[in-house]
Amino acid sequence: MGRVVRPHGVRGEIAMKVLTDYPERLADVEMLYVGPNHEPYTVEHVRSHKIGRLIKFKEVNDRDEAEALRELFVHVHISDAVPLEEGEYYLYQLEGMKVVTDEGVELGVLTGYIETGANDVYIITTPEGKEILIPAIPDVIKNVDLEAKAMTVTLLEGLI
Repeated sequence: MGRVVRPHGVRGEIAMKVLTDYPERLADVEMLYVGPNHEPYTVEHVRSHKIGRLIKFKEVNDRDEAEALRELFVHVHISDAVPLEEGEYYLYQLEGMKVVTDEGVELGVLTGYIETGANDVYIITTPEGKEILIPAIPDVIKNVDLEAKAMTVTLLEGLI
């Protein structure tokens, strides 16, 4: 859903940068999960703010407790997620996926992404540790197989 940017005020609110395409869903969610261990937090209220959203969790009651959440990612349970259209995927489903060209050459593993505004860019880490940037556009991403955890891509001229 987003990333905690900083505490807001002294009563435990956090300021969150929104990373979802569906921020309006935050108003209906009762529980959010924070950090790499997906610790559950009960949502008391959510309100809009210039950087995204301000969120008050029941378990966070002062600025110091809110500060401990700084830079952590905020997740929603998959049962509260917006159903996706055919050919759409959540980023967590793509991370760790093997990436292969349509000619059968294994490029590496999808390890992250960059939001550019125009389209996302996938970060592929090669077995040697080099990073390859692949635009997430239909001309490049040819097939995504969630069960096999594999993505097939067509490399446009000059891409690598």
